[in-house]
Amino acid sequence: MLVIDTSFPARGFNDRNGEPVRQVILHYTAAPFGASLRTLTQDGVSAHYLLPDPDEPDYRAAGYEELRVFRLVEEDQRAWHAGVSHWAGRDNLNSRSIGIEIVNQARDDGGVFTFAAYAPEQTDVLIALVRDILERYPQIGPTDILGHADVAFGRKSDPGPRLPWRCLHEAGVGAWFDEATRAMYQRRFCLGLPPEVEVERAFQRYGYAPAKNRQGFEQRTRAFQMHFRARDYCGFLDAETCAILYALNEKYRGL
Repeated sequence: MLVIDTSFPARGFNDRNGEPVRQVILHYTAAPFGASLRTLTQDGVSAHYLLPDPDEPDYRAAGYEELRVFRLVEEDQRAWHAGVSHWAGRDNLNSRSIGIEIVNQARDDGGVFTFAAYAPEQTDVLIALVRDILERYPQIGPTDILGHADVAFGRKSDPGPRLPWRCLHEAGVGAWFDEATRAMYQRRFCLGLPPEVEVERAFQRYGYAPAKNRQGFEQRTRAFQMHFRARDYCGFLDAETCAILYALNEKYRGL
């Protein structure tokens, strides 16, 4: 059951200036519920929705028993969640997206990441929330349900590899590749990867920003792997990663 709470409106938002909503961007807070709520309502960042962790003591201590979703910014307003971002040839995604912050205490210790699991109830409520959003914005396609790392791979890792993207897809939320198509491409690419310039075009065809240098190429590969191959997100382009990319393009881009 989806319970929306509007008790905590954010200060940080402005007008979309007529831009249509085209993406949903998922984040983790990297902080407990109370700190996340303060940051997203009182500081210079915000999101449309905050989804707590039902198992977190901080949330229970606030007096909540059921898992509810907090709407911090109305959907027709521009929340400040994506920052410098790019998808499918467009920048400034705050103007075109709905941001969902999920309470999850992932940590970045000097570039060494610890990614915490998401509670099953969080996943269920997230699916219900995004389905509810999609009913209002049918123009948002499967490839427009994204992680912050997908649209800002040079500086972000959220929502991390432990968000169950395949589970979301099977519930009608977001994109996933066809396994038989992936296997077909992987057999081919085990004999040799495509030229890197072709792989670069494939990443951009799917929606990712161009890689400006070798570091950017690896960061983008890592973001892609966290989304579509969570068991190994080393940032190295191997046959399986390349096969998943080509399978996604064949399924969703008709190529």
